[in-house]
Amino acid sequence: MLILLDIDGVMVTTPPWKNIENLDDEFSMFNNRASSNLQHILSETSASIVLTTSHKSRFNSDEWMRIFHRRGISPKAIRTLTENKQHLSRKEEILKWRASSSETDFVIIDDDKSLNDLPPEIKKRCVITSNLIGLNEEATNAALAILQNKKT
Repeated sequence: MLILLDIDGVMVTTPPWKNIENLDDEFSMFNNRASSNLQHILSETSASIVLTTSHKSRFNSDEWMRIFHRRGISPKAIRTLTENKQHLSRKEEILKWRASSSETDFVIIDDDKSLNDLPPEIKKRCVITSNLIGLNEEATNAALAILQNKKT
């Protein structure tokens, strides 16, 4: 079970006109509500995280684990999509991942509206957040419903 997770607009919801506060690990502070909601999803599902964020190559898996733990989130594992050397759009990155993965139990949590144009069998596994709100209760419930195979 996987959560394909973006960070900006999902976990970090600072408006563009404000400075983003970094913690001592040199990464952005997460929205507290989004952190609690992500931890709730992880507690309910034991899912692993696959980072899709543009920040994915900044840190290795151990460093990402420390970053998430520092923000009160305890995933069983964190991986990343491959480095985006071809400058693909998020939609293209997801399609590339899907073509090479046999994983069928996943949810995509992202604020990138281009994901609305994914093929229907992938789009139905997407939860699109508002970039200033992030992973709120509604998005959390939608993600849980997808991972737990419930109708929303």
